[in-house]
Amino acid sequence: METKKPENIDEYIGAFPNDVQEILDKVRMTIHKAAPDAKEKISYSMPAFEQNGIVVYFAAYKNHIGLYALPNGHEAFKEELSKYKSGKGSVQFPLNQPMPFDLITKIVKFRVKENMEKVKKK
Repeated sequence: METKKPENIDEYIGAFPNDVQEILDKVRMTIHKAAPDAKEKISYSMPAFEQNGIVVYFAAYKNHIGLYALPNGHEAFKEELSKYKSGKGSVQFPLNQPMPFDLITKIVKFRVKENMEKVKKK
């Protein structure tokens, strides 16, 4: 069975159960508020926000929401993220716990600033 790749974030979110859709919508809005000029896209079959390069990706899984703030978004917030399961460039926010929207906001703002500094250096 072939699963259809989402063409936009609405399609991506729409493929999940209602309770997960609600969380994904809030994550999406949180990212929008923190990076109002970022453009939405699907990259690697995941929702992504782009502003002078990728700001963040996010994705839903069976038991968590994954946030990918490569390359330095996780390093800069190591302490706040330490209570979550994380891998290289990813962090997992369990679906059975409150989403850390304030932390997501901080990470996104950090990544927007980081991307801006990269552009200025060129």
